Amino acid sequence: MKLLRYGPRGEEKPGLLDAGGRIRDLSAHVADIAGETLMPEGLQRLRAIDPATLPLVEGQPRLGACVGRIGKFVCIGLNYADHAAETGATPPAEPVVFGKWTSAVCGPNDDVEIPRGSRKTDWEVELGVVIGRGGRYIDEPDALAHVAGYCVVNDVSEREFQLEGTGTWDKGKGCDTFGPIGPWLVTADEVPDPQNLRLWLEVDGHRYQDGNTRTMIFGVAHLVSYLSRFMSLQPGDVISTGTPPGVGLGQKPEPVYLRAGQRIRLGIDGLGEQDQRTVQA
Repeated sequence: MKLLRYGPRGEEKPGLLDAGGRIRDLSAHVADIAGETLMPEGLQRLRAIDPATLPLVEGQPRLGACVGRIGKFVCIGLNYADHAAETGATPPAEPVVFGKWTSAVCGPNDDVEIPRGSRKTDWEVELGVVIGRGGRYIDEPDALAHVAGYCVVNDVSEREFQLEGTGTWDKGKGCDTFGPIGPWLVTADEVPDPQNLRLWLEVDGHRYQDGNTRTMIFGVAHLVSYLSRFMSLQPGDVISTGTPPGVGLGQKPEPVYLRAGQRIRLGIDGLGEQDQRTVQA
């Protein structure tokens, strides 16, 4: 299934993308694509519904983040060996963990704001993992059974805020609009191998990132198991699993950063595409 949320910001309704690429309204069956809806039992109930019986949503409504009421937005840094190399970092011995504030979450095609005072706003296409079955101390062989599905994430980052000040990465990662998620949540049964997905990103038509999740240092199962050692994972939590090479920071001979008035397009095979405009905050 491809689950989504559509409508004005803060008023999104739950929906489903049918086989013809049309949005169907799920409001009569669930309140949101969130919480218990994402647990195995909740997803099984949705699978039992014939999409043709659901009301058709007319037009092209705004898409919100494909997951609602996100409790935790956990991110992994330097998780592709070739990306670590382009930034001059040593590949980590264990996952580098940081968080995005949930106020950064926005829809896949919403404007991305360049923060006031920013000189180094950057892009990062990433595979998002959405937790379905919660748990703690999850064994790695069981970890993928805790995944509800996968989605596209743009881990927008302000490198000066992130790396050149004092403190942690979080200041450069959690600005408003720095977490576009979607367009839809593709349930795990439709993604047989999360370690073989092509992901790409373009700015103004120039392709900067073109990678594959097979080059992750730490795969999805390891990340879910690892994180569950330090926190309980709960339905609707989002894990953003790192980015392949091609970020603005790594461009040669000089880094390239975003400015207002540009267009960002990014996607992951089978998981859809995002399309954003940059604006000044």
